[in-house]
Amino acid sequence: MAAGTPMVSLWVKAEPFSYGALPVPPHPRLSTNNLKKIVPYCKTKGKNGFPRMNYSVWKHIACNKLQLTEDLAWMYFTVCHLLSEATSARDRADFDLRLARCTVQVERDALKNSLSVSTFVFVLYLYIQQLHKVSLKASLLAGDEWPLRARSPDLENRTGSSSSKTLDEHCHLQFVQTHIQEILELLVEPDVYNSAILGDFGITVEAVEALDFLIGASTDRGGSLQALHQVAMIPPLQSKFGYSKLTRLFSIRTLQSWIRGTVSQNPFGISACITSGKRLSWPVSAEESRPADKESGDAHRSKRGRIATNSPTVPDDHVLGNKIIIMSQVSKQTIGRSSRTLENSSVKIHRCHYSYLYLLSPLRSVTIEKCRHSVIVLGPVETTIHISHCEQVTVISPCRNIMISGSTLCVLYLLTPQRPLILGGNDTILLAPYHTFYPQLESHMAQAGLGEARNLWDQPLCIGPDHKDEVPVWELLPVAEFFTFNIPFEMEGTTQAWLADTGHKRELDSLVVPLQSQSKKP
Repeated sequence: MAAGTPMVSLWVKAEPFSYGALPVPPHPRLSTNNLKKIVPYCKTKGKNGFPRMNYSVWKHIACNKLQLTEDLAWMYFTVCHLLSEATSARDRADFDLRLARCTVQVERDALKNSLSVSTFVFVLYLYIQQLHKVSLKASLLAGDEWPLRARSPDLENRTGSSSSKTLDEHCHLQFVQTHIQEILELLVEPDVYNSAILGDFGITVEAVEALDFLIGASTDRGGSLQALHQVAMIPPLQSKFGYSKLTRLFSIRTLQSWIRGTVSQNPFGISACITSGKRLSWPVSAEESRPADKESGDAHRSKRGRIATNSPTVPDDHVLGNKIIIMSQVSKQTIGRSSRTLENSSVKIHRCHYSYLYLLSPLRSVTIEKCRHSVIVLGPVETTIHISHCEQVTVISPCRNIMISGSTLCVLYLLTPQRPLILGGNDTILLAPYHTFYPQLESHMAQAGLGEARNLWDQPLCIGPDHKDEVPVWELLPVAEFFTFNIPFEMEGTTQAWLADTGHKRELDSLVVPLQSQSKKP
């Protein structure tokens, strides 16, 4: 590269794909051809449709043109707003409170219509729902097993060299590289055409700015983060990105070629954390020996597992969505933690068995994957909890969104202003209201933008082809089985130090016993 030209790094952001793209086949009407019509249509709706689209315009498109239900339309809109808009925690909590106080539908509609998102960003958000589109032909050509099974990071392999093919972030990267042409074509405005190159469309700087939602950028190997559109406008790089000072447009042909050839592994992703993250030595409590489990046949010896973070490498002003903590293969352990490292992190809990995990800090997002026979108590989660392929797991948390897929015999104790999403492959999911407390809960909820006025724990939204109203996969926890849950920690000082000082460690150790099996109801 020529002297003075910055070394550009591009990568696909994890958060929009991990917590924005629902892991179910998208609604058939959310096709590329239909999505290409949204920007031109919105431009005919004046300031309500472009450059920002308010909810009333999207509701009309979704319900009247795409035949989506209003519940699904609102869910898509609020998730995109959550992940793309820099709304303060106080404003989000205030919106929930105002919505809870609405007494008639007219008031609710007026309040919902006050929300808006970038039209370009929302179209991109709808497009990435194609991430989980199932293609039998493509899967057979690729040699995949049918039916397709959800893939997950092979966190057991510390090197990550042979497992990168199964990482979620690899799928995100492959998706963008494969579909970048269509992604850019979604951002073409009907009255904008790049006449400088025959047959090549141009997109505006504002359209490229929308790509910031999906693609991260840096000019110093991740030492600092910059917006993609700002990098594209650096004078020595403008021509490489396809920008013309004459037309003030970016050539789609040049831009897609540059992005496809430059975008690479996410430096703040799971793979990077596995290979070069900082190992965390969180204190744990565990019973050293346990009788063998007749079902699994193992001796059930406790296992610390691996806990790692990329916190030291994440710039302080770009923590949200980039700082991650991985907890993998924790077995027969009790872990209680509230710390600055945990605060605002995206947590991945993977293959944890017969454990009690208390992560009592305000969190950005949480993935709970392939866990069994465990109780997981979380501090308030600002965005989303995603539970997948779990068995006999109890989750207790305030959160803005929660979705569960491929899981069975799980109990969710929730405080959430959005309807819980029950996706495909579930069986015997019990829902109950949030039922615990710890001294910093109120301040942590305020930090996460959550309040107590609106709780839709008992109004799940079922999405996917395998749901039948006459045979639901969920039910409300019977009142006779509902009890408050006591967190066995004092929150002042270091939790494990307090346990040792007061002699309560032995009492805590006794908690680590197998959860009683929950039998399926006939």
